Amino acid sequence: MSKKKAPPKQASNEARAVLRSLRISPQKLNLVAASIRGLSAEKAKNELRFSQKRIAKDVLKCLQSAMDNAENNHGLDLDGLVVAQAHVGKNIVMKRFHARARGRGVRIEKHFSQITIVLRDTTKQPEAAEAA
Repeated sequence: MSKKKAPPKQASNEARAVLRSLRISPQKLNLVAASIRGLSAEKAKNELRFSQKRIAKDVLKCLQSAMDNAENNHGLDLDGLVVAQAHVGKNIVMKRFHARARGRGVRIEKHFSQITIVLRDTTKQPEAAEAA
């Protein structure tokens, strides 16, 4: 009497990786994500490796994780992988206070964000979902 297995969140020719709780604002992270959208996986890897942005190192780890997921879990070919999606979302916000003149305080917000990278194999067509 167990529940049925949940369907996968992506197509059969896709693999994804999610990196959560990155200590950077979503606006800054989106600049790095925009630089790799639509590129092949190898070109995106090189783009991140030589980027001047601090967060590019963490995004590179997420991209490598998505590539490993594609190869090991989904059996996809690494040569045909393309960054189909790289979207950024908000996460928690740490609130801090900064002392100001005349005994006042100003709230400082330290934003966290998350990134999801979806790789798609362009050489393999997605399989049609079976009717249940």
